[in-house]
Parts: sequence; C-alpha cells; structure tokens
Amino acid sequence: MSKTRQAVLMADALQHMPQGVAENYRYWGDDRTVFVESAKGCRLTDCDGKTYVDFRLGYGPIILGYRDERVDQAVIEQITQRGTLSGFATELDAEVVKQVKALCPNVEKMRFANSGTEAVMGAVRTARGYTGRERIVIVEGCFHGLYDEMMWKSDIENWNPHGTSEPTIIPFGGGIPERARGLVDFIVLNDFEMLERLFEDHHQELACVLLEPIIGNAGSIAASQDWLQRLRDLCTQYGTMLIIDEVKAGFRVSKGGAQEIYGIHADLATYAKAMGNGYPVAAFGGRADVMDVVGSFRGGVVHGGTYTGNLVALSAAHATLKILTQTDALKTIDRVGNQIQALLGRVFAASGIDFAFAGPPAMFGIHFTKEVPSNYRDWRITNSELYRAFAWKLIDYGVMLEPDSREPWFICESHQDVDLGWLEDVATRAMQEACAEAVRK
Repeated sequence: MSKTRQAVLMADALQHMPQGVAENYRYWGDDRTVFVESAKGCRLTDCDGKTYVDFRLGYGPIILGYRDERVDQAVIEQITQRGTLSGFATELDAEVVKQVKALCPNVEKMRFANSGTEAVMGAVRTARGYTGRERIVIVEGCFHGLYDEMMWKSDIENWNPHGTSEPTIIPFGGGIPERARGLVDFIVLNDFEMLERLFEDHHQELACVLLEPIIGNAGSIAASQDWLQRLRDLCTQYGTMLIIDEVKAGFRVSKGGAQEIYGIHADLATYAKAMGNGYPVAAFGGRADVMDVVGSFRGGVVHGGTYTGNLVALSAAHATLKILTQTDALKTIDRVGNQIQALLGRVFAASGIDFAFAGPPAMFGIHFTKEVPSNYRDWRITNSELYRAFAWKLIDYGVMLEPDSREPWFICESHQDVDLGWLEDVATRAMQEACAEAVRK
C-alpha cells in the first residue's frame, strides 16, 4: 500500500526538525500533522489534495482571506519598486501609525514589532520603565506570547474544580527558570474579591496588569463590563499601567478592537495578527507620556530590532488597515459569524447538547455547557472531550479548526462564500457521530 504524501513529508521532516514542525503548536501527531500545499480565501488545500474550509486562520491573523490580492499587490509593489529593509526611517512608518490612531483612540504614540510576543515584551518593559516598578499581573487563562516571564500558567487540566485547592502555577514546559516566575502574579477573570485584594496588598509594587478582555486561548471567555471598569479604576488610582493585549482581538472584533467594544481604554496596548492579514507585523502603543520613556536618552527604555518596521510588514499593514477602514469587511465578518453561530446552535440543540457561545462573532468560542463560562476555571467543567470528538469529525469532513475548545472559531471576510447549508449538514453528521461515540464509551 503506497504511503500518503503526508506520511512521506512527515517522515522526512522528522529527520530535520523536532517533531517535524517549525513550532510546537503545529504538531498534531505523526499521522495527523497537516502539511499545507496552498491557501486561498478561506480554504486550505493539504499536500494530499484535500481542501478544507478553514476557521483556524493561522491562529487568527487572516482577517480578509488568504492571498488577498489587495494586500499582496501592495506588498509586491513595495518589494519591486521601493525595497524592503534599510535600517532607516521611512514615510510609511508614521503613515501606518496614523492609520492605527484613527481606529484606536487609546493610541497616541506607537512602536512596531515583528510578533505578538515582541509587542508584549516592549509594552511590559515600557510599563516598568514608566512606573519604576517591577511586578506584573496576568489574568488566568490569557496568553501573551512565548518568553520566559509570560510562560507560566494555571494547571487547569490537572485541577479538581470540585475541590478546595487553587490550581497550581506551572511553566509551559522545560527550559523556563523558576526565577522567571518571581515577579509575576495571577488573578482570576471577573473575580472582584481577588482583584481588590491584589491592589490592597501589592499596589506599590505593580508595574502593570496585562490581560485579554476577550481571552483568545480560553474560548473567547470575556471580562464583564463592571469588572474591567473596576480594574481600570484601580490601575488609575494606584498608578499601575493597564495593558490590554489586542493581539487576537485588535482590528478583528471591531475596528478599535476590544477597547472599542468595552469603551474602556488601556494605558498601553499590543497589536499583531489581523493588523497585516497574515504578514508578520505587530506593534505596541498607548499614552504619549508613557510611550515617551522609550528612547535612546540616558535611562530610557530600549526598544529595537533589525526587522522591526520592515517594509514588507508595514506595506501589508497599510493595505489591510485601509481596507478595514474604508470597506464593510468587518460588518461582513460579523454577519457571517452570526449566521454560523445560528446554524451550529441548531445542530447542537437537535442533538440535545447543552451549549453556549462566548465572545464576538468574528472570534467566538463554543462551550458545551449550559451557561457561558465567566473565567478560565469555568472552562474546566465544560464537556471539552465531546467538543474534541466533534472537532476531529469536522476536520475529517473538510472543516479545519483547532480540536481544543479553548481556541476560538475565527471568521474572515472570505467566509461569506461558504455554503452554509453544506456546513450545517457536515456539522450535523459530525455531532451525531461524536455523540454516538460518547455513548459507546
């Protein structure tokens, strides 16, 4: 029996890269890791010729669709007519910042980065430089990139939600020194008592509180309006910087990101992903007086990088932000997201499954439970195993998504072309088969 091309490529890749992939999260097992041959619109074609409607969208950057001609053409013109990298300033730098400022009134000044991780690093360093304090606070369940200080999490998977103990804080994996944990505190989303206690006990030490108001790695579980406002008020009262991580939500859930939805502005914010429709561009920015501690003067916060503000990335951002500003792309995305939620709701109801949607239609989570979870700990008591079985069945039928219910369904403008009748049919079959397997177990 001849091997699939996936098996051949995987066997070769394993000889050259750990797990045969370029980064950990692409590894789905030796027999399930996906090798993509091409992508266009909202569809992926794998190395064996199978096509998927994609709701994963590269963890969320694809806001318009893969290989969007409007964005790609702007990048091609930049490469062929003006160049990509010089190590000097260009007019395009400020042009893109002005586009962001027009959409995000919380941003007065900004600096660029190459990834969400780099943007968070810059924002946290700036907060420390401005306040002269060192401790930082992370909201449980939020993900802020892959550097040592941010690579700590509550061990929810092994926590007993019916017991009395708090979840253990553990590193993401090996190679993270224990001392990296020393200046990091954790609080629970929407827990007022914990929030008040944090500031009562540690306000003099806190440089910043960092969170995603809509948690992109916990199924879009969201902060309540009152809780986020109380956090904003306490940060203002005690001179602690509020950093809102808009890496996933920015330019996706609305033109001004999560902060526009809540009407609450951070002191600093981070951006990436949808900012460039798949090109590697990121940024951090906020209040001018805070950002002005960044600079080459003595004692100023150091920020830089050879590829920071490279013209491939900035030309993509310039084109993407122009499209999001001047067209109804985000309205289309919201409409399609609502339609897909409606059809999935019919599928789940028909199977007698308790379900709840969390987050906005452009980036929604699905939780098999009666009520929308209010924090990451609530996710632990959802039926995540049934969701995983349902997701794998969908993948078999040509619907690409993350099999983990903590990852949202991402919608792009190109999803308006999806046959919703087909999607409802395959979702129905996938749900029926997943439920039948659960009964047999």
